[in-house]
Amino acid sequence: MFPFAGLRLLLPAIVPSWRFFDTVAASPRVDYALLADADDEAQWQAFRPRPAVLTVGAMLRRLVWNAQWNEDLFLVSLAERLIHDPDAATRAHSERELVMRVARHLSRQGAGAPLAQIRIRLIARGEDGERLGEQVVYCTDPFAIADGA
Repeated sequence: MFPFAGLRLLLPAIVPSWRFFDTVAASPRVDYALLADADDEAQWQAFRPRPAVLTVGAMLRRLVWNAQWNEDLFLVSLAERLIHDPDAATRAHSERELVMRVARHLSRQGAGAPLAQIRIRLIARGEDGERLGEQVVYCTDPFAIADGA
């Protein structure tokens, strides 16, 4: 009898249930713009866009190690807290973390500009997954890329 009891406890970890989602809400996306000075017009780019195609090898590696995906999920959590949390201290912390992580990434990539700016877009999808629209809901002030490195 014991093996079946253990299996019953292990099964939810192996086969997850997605019933914990109450609704399908708009999904936040983080964009950035590189700026030569604070008055430049922003040319927005998606921050760490998802690859269009993954090789089988890349999928298998991601099963074992995918630190960037974990950080990308954290950035989405920061964006959600920045938009929805009523506490000013939480919003300030979320913005600092978001700015620091984006600035560090841009600095490592050799951004080619001294300043950057971040915006958060919400992308709404319908029941069938069709994209319904998007809305810019937050935009930071320009910040120095070197400050986040």
